[in-house]
Amino acid sequence: SITAAIEAGIPVISMNSGSDVAQELGILVHVGQTEYEAGFGGGERMAEAGVTNALCVNQEVGNAALDLRCEGFTDAMEEGGATVEVLAVDLNDPTGAQQRIEAALQATAEIDGILTLGPSGATPALEALRGTDQLGTIQLATFDLSPEVLQAVADGDMLFAIDQQQYIQGYLPIVLLTLNATNLNTIANDVLMTGPGFVTQETAERVIALSEAGTR
Repeated sequence: SITAAIEAGIPVISMNSGSDVAQELGILVHVGQTEYEAGFGGGERMAEAGVTNALCVNQEVGNAALDLRCEGFTDAMEEGGATVEVLAVDLNDPTGAQQRIEAALQATAEIDGILTLGPSGATPALEALRGTDQLGTIQLATFDLSPEVLQAVADGDMLFAIDQQQYIQGYLPIVLLTLNATNLNTIANDVLMTGPGFVTQETAERVIALSEAGTR
């Protein structure tokens, strides 16, 4: 376990998830993004795009990381004068998820923005917008990247994708552990932030090429 390794004098760096518990466990540094701040950044961007009534599509309500993404998004949107509704969906049933999103859009005509919490949620959202003929009319954004997400951003069907840069989440811990072992270097920050970054239509094609090269 992490605690046993630390008690044995083994330096430990965490990555991706766990930023909220890394310090209390005694981990040297956490490499990743903090979910609330990432959601907040997404909310700021969507508010700047003029969205006033948004959905945050959550595929696992009660999952702390996903809830924090919606919480940050909601807080930023509300600071911008917008409203947000959290819509729970079950991604084990993609068709059902699409139908729930379509039903929400039909029930509230004022909805003009959707944030999904990952590529698996972006797919039914894209299909829901196609099915209601609102693709390109309602702003859509998501956390994380996939080939479909990147192409949708490149095509202008999605406003942006929040990029936590998983490649450097894997790369930097090795660099940091090597420097610690060979030179006793440490990072002063508890969290070394790799996100949120934002892939937009202006950068999507280049990120697609980098993804195909295996570095994004």
